[in-house]
Amino acid sequence: MEQKVVTKVWTVDNDVENAVENLQSCTQIVDAARLLRAGAVVAFPTETVYGLGANALSNDAVEKIFAAKGRPSDNPLIVHIARREQLSTVAAEVPAKAERLMEAFWPGPLTMILPRTDKVASLVTAGLDSVGVRMPDHPVALALIAEAGVPIAAPSANRSGRPSPTTAAHVLADLEGRVAGVVDGGATGVGVESTVIDMTVEPPMVLRPGGITREQLEEVIGQVALDPSFAAGATETPRAPGMKYTHYAPEGEMWLVSGEAGRVREKMAAMLREAKQHGRKTGVLATAETFDYWQGQPDADIVLCVGSRAALGEVAQQLYAVLREFDAHQVQFIVSETFSRDGLGMAVMNRLEKAAGGRIQQA
Repeated sequence: MEQKVVTKVWTVDNDVENAVENLQSCTQIVDAARLLRAGAVVAFPTETVYGLGANALSNDAVEKIFAAKGRPSDNPLIVHIARREQLSTVAAEVPAKAERLMEAFWPGPLTMILPRTDKVASLVTAGLDSVGVRMPDHPVALALIAEAGVPIAAPSANRSGRPSPTTAAHVLADLEGRVAGVVDGGATGVGVESTVIDMTVEPPMVLRPGGITREQLEEVIGQVALDPSFAAGATETPRAPGMKYTHYAPEGEMWLVSGEAGRVREKMAAMLREAKQHGRKTGVLATAETFDYWQGQPDADIVLCVGSRAALGEVAQQLYAVLREFDAHQVQFIVSETFSRDGLGMAVMNRLEKAAGGRIQQA
C-alpha cells in the first residue's frame, strides 16, 4: 500500500524578490528550502509551470521525484539555478554561444543542454553525459533555490502524463499526499514549459519548443536546427524532457482537426455528433474567434476558450488549465482546432499534439 505524507502548503507573495538577500524575513521560503536540503521534494512556481524540486546533487532525493510523479527514470530532468555562479557545479563546459543566450534570455524560459559535471546525480541525466540547465524568471523560484543553496532538479509538478500545473491547486490535485510541500506563488505566466536547446552540437538544436522561439534564438546566435523528433517523441533515450512519453493529456480522448476553417468546423461537428450518438460527453477546445459558434452547437456539451489566435501567448498561458477543466467536467471526447507553427505556435502545437496522443484529422 502506498504511503501517504502530509503535504505542507506555503503561500508566498511575489514580493519575496525584495527579500532574496535577507530570506530569514520570509519564513515560508526558509522552511521549504530546509526540506529541500534534507532531501525532500517540494513543488514551487516558475514563470512557465509549477516544478517538482529536489536536490540535483543527490540521487536519493531525485528518486523521490520519479516516485511522486510515476515518471520513468530514463527521462532526464532539468536543473534549476538561482545564480550564474551555480552553473559550474552542474556544467563542465559553457560554449560561447551558450554564454550569449544566457545574457539574452536568463533568467527566463530557456533550458540549455551542456556537458555535465560528476557532481550531478546520475538520475537527473538518465545516464547521459549532458545536463539541461536553466535559471527561472520567477522571484519565488529564485528565492527558494538561493536559500536551498543547491541546484534543484525539477520537472513539472504533475502526475506523469497529466497536463502540467499552472496553479498550486493543480499540483495538489495530482500530488497531495505524495510530496512534502507546495510553495503557492499564484498562477504562472508563460504557461508552457521552457524551450530546450542542445548546445553540445553544432548548429545548436531545439529539442523542445517553448517560451523562447526559434526565431528569437537565431537573432542571438545565428542558425538553430530543429530536432525532427520533438513533435512525435523519440524512440531512443531522450536528451530532454518531453521527448519520449505521452504528456499533457486530459482524461478524455482528444483529437485535433486541421485544414481550412470551414472544413474544420464541419469535420469537428461530425466527430462531435458521432461521439454523442455513442453516449459520450463532448467538449470543444475553442478560440476566441470560434467560441460563440461552438456554444451554439447542440452536440458540444462543454465549450472552453483557450484564447485568441491573434495572441498565442494567451493560448500558451491558458492551455493546461483548460485541459484540466475538461477533466473537471468529466468530458470523454474533445476536439480542437490547430494553430500556426510560427513563433510560439510551435510550442502550442507541440503540447496539443502530445495531449492528443498524435491523433490528428485532416478536414
